[in-house]
Amino acid sequence: MKLSVLIPVYNEERTLEEVVRRVCAVQMAKEIILVDDGSKDRSREILARLKDQSERVNDPLNQIKVFFQPENQGKGAAIKTAISHVTGDVVIVQDADLEYDPKDYPSLLEPIQDGSADVVYGTRFAGGGAHRVLFFWHSLGNRTLTLLSNMLTNLNLSDMEVGYKVFRAEVLKGIELKSNRFGFEPEITIKLAKKRCRFYEVPISYHGRTYEEGKKITWKDGIAALYYMIRFRFSD
Repeated sequence: MKLSVLIPVYNEERTLEEVVRRVCAVQMAKEIILVDDGSKDRSREILARLKDQSERVNDPLNQIKVFFQPENQGKGAAIKTAISHVTGDVVIVQDADLEYDPKDYPSLLEPIQDGSADVVYGTRFAGGGAHRVLFFWHSLGNRTLTLLSNMLTNLNLSDMEVGYKVFRAEVLKGIELKSNRFGFEPEITIKLAKKRCRFYEVPISYHGRTYEEGKKITWKDGIAALYYMIRFRFSD
């Protein structure tokens, strides 16, 4: 089984090299598809260097592909670009900010590898490893959006907004995505549920960061998520 790791990047110069190192340390064949979404810091320079290093080393387990968006369009847009270059059997979305640990890959992949699942979501709210204690209102917002998503999909997810989402590649490629920003999370959930895909959840560790440390999602994205849930539940 070949894994495709999709990493959207926007102004992540402080964590970018380390997240790629951690992904490469997972001992399985994979392609790592990094899409820079119009970064204004040194992320693009770092990505170019990582790509050159990968080509020189020619690691059989880690093929690094790098693409540059002409301007900032959002996480969803970067993921759509990455999907168009996927050649693996299973796809995982990996944020570039070190909030999620690639050491969780084996447990996330297991339900797909054993044929039980089409889609696996990590969950920060149902057991799992170490969790940094952070924002109450942010956590409450996530749980509220998950509740509303479950009401619209008849699923019982505990963490719809989680960054770690894993898909069988053929299932993901069968979805036409339209959201360009953080609307990716509710859109993909609604559309996969409408296709009656088999969902599983796996507890993960979570090392959240503060806004001073670079966290980007805000309450405005929560309002947008509600809009996208309603839009994609009742139309395409």
